[in-house]
This record gives sequence, structure tokens and C-alpha cells, in this order.
Amino acid sequence: MSRIPISVEGYKRLEKELEALKKERPAVIQAIKEAREEGDLRENAGYDAARERQGLLEAKIAQLESRMVRFEVIDINQLRSDRVIFGATVELEDLDTGEIKTYTLLGPDEADSSKGSISIESPVGRALLGKKEGDEVSIQVPKGTVNYEIRSIRFFGSAALR
Repeated sequence: MSRIPISVEGYKRLEKELEALKKERPAVIQAIKEAREEGDLRENAGYDAARERQGLLEAKIAQLESRMVRFEVIDINQLRSDRVIFGATVELEDLDTGEIKTYTLLGPDEADSSKGSISIESPVGRALLGKKEGDEVSIQVPKGTVNYEIRSIRFFGSAALR
């Protein structure tokens, strides 16, 4: 079973999500009970909806719990390297357009491109891992091949997650 890297902050967020989901259980059970009391279950839309909600809730809880045991929690405030590793914030220059992009490499359960973070398991993340400043990288993406130069590698720790 392979380990999944995650920051301390990302792990805490998922713990809170799991706790909130578990707190929902009594309300779902109560909704099922109330719908069951309405009578005939074959034509009871409220009962069907409550059971579906319960199924989705339990599936999400099971999915989170099964992933959380595989997490390797990493304190990104302690990381330093001259190479691209988990937790690094990398500034790239597109060699074809001159466009500058900045990404923080995180685990798949906390990466959010709208916040400037990408998964180390994404095509870009995989291609960058282990590279140094000044290295050129060609990456196959859905729109074709993109050529980048790594301009800088920095470590902002948990500040990068805000």
C-alpha cells in the first residue's frame, strides 16, 4: 500500500471534514426513522431520499477513512531543498510564450489549482519532482507539449496554503 503525502494543514482539514460528516449521521438516521413512520416504504419519496443521503454520507466517510490511514503527514514548515519536492513553490517560465506560472506542489487530496497548488501526481507535478533551478522541462499536457524553465524553488511552509 503506497503512502500519500499530505501537509499537516491538509490533514487537519480532512479530519474536520470527517468529524462533520460523522456528526451528520444522527440527523440522517432520524430522517429515515421519521420517513419510515409515514407508512408504505415502496412509495415513500422521503424515505428513499433519506436512505440515499445515508448511503452517500457513509460512502464519503468510508472513502476518507480508507485514505487517511495511507497518509504520510509532512510538516511543510520544515522543508528545504535545492530540488523540487513535495511542499515546494516553483516559479516556471513557459519557454514558448514567456508566461510565468507559480505552483506549490502538494498531495492529491489537498491540491487546488484555483489556489495555485497542484498535485505531485499530476503530469506537471511528476515532471517537476527532483528538478533544480535552471532546469528545462518538457511536459505532455492535454493541449500538447509545454516547455518550462524552472526559475525558482522556494519554501513558504503553511503560508503557501493560504
